[in-house]
Amino acid sequence: MVQNENKAAGAFFFATLVLWLLSLSFEIVFNKRNELLCVIAGCCFFQTANWVIRFRFSKDPLFVNTSVSLLHSFIISSSVVFILVNQWLKNGSNGMFEHSQLFGGTWPWSYPALCFSCGYFAYDQWDMLHYRLYNGWIPAILLHHLILLICFSLALYRNVTINYLILTLICELHSIFLHLRKVRRMAGLRDANSTIVRAEWVLNWVAFILARFVSHVLITVKLLRDRHKFGKGIELPLALFGMVGMNLLNVFLGIDLFHAFKREISSQPNSHRHRE
Repeated sequence: MVQNENKAAGAFFFATLVLWLLSLSFEIVFNKRNELLCVIAGCCFFQTANWVIRFRFSKDPLFVNTSVSLLHSFIISSSVVFILVNQWLKNGSNGMFEHSQLFGGTWPWSYPALCFSCGYFAYDQWDMLHYRLYNGWIPAILLHHLILLICFSLALYRNVTINYLILTLICELHSIFLHLRKVRRMAGLRDANSTIVRAEWVLNWVAFILARFVSHVLITVKLLRDRHKFGKGIELPLALFGMVGMNLLNVFLGIDLFHAFKREISSQPNSHRHRE
């Protein structure tokens, strides 16, 4: 039964990935959108990183996938911080978060950064489908990537809400600690009483609250406050749909993170008794 569920989910999400690739190819080839080649560059970069890690360190698909995800989180979060600081130093905070800037403007390096991240999500979707790193009829991680691919791609094609989407990628600061925890545990470092693990959990929760949960709620509030400024296009419904989806996934992620925290802390005394 579970295997049938996985196959059905895999077939659906693979079909959506193929449709996405066709739409991207159409934009590049027929509409001469050469700037979208950065999306292909992102796919190739992270696939190359996958091959390097697989060849040099481990052939475990989950370890390789998580390591590449950690690399993406580090690169994109650093890029977002650079973009925001650069914009603030050049023009100050005055008008930086006005609707006209967030909707129709594009801060320097925002477009290629968004393309590069879009390429990663396409690569990661393929890698998880290829190695079946998911479970259930509607795997949350595959749904998350599909929502991002739709929102990112339409924004890149229409060249709108680029800066809004850059702000959503602040959450990659938290993803660093999510992926770091998984890599650490797969490497056998599971002592919940160690200073490194405790510090990691503190940073994990702080980043989850500030960089993911609060930032996405604030972006959603901003969209609702400026809803009358969007006009009658598809941008507002799509943006609200994407942010509602992201906020729901953040709630589920927070619950999963809390359960993981409890398991890791509570398992430590048992391991001490076993050694004794």
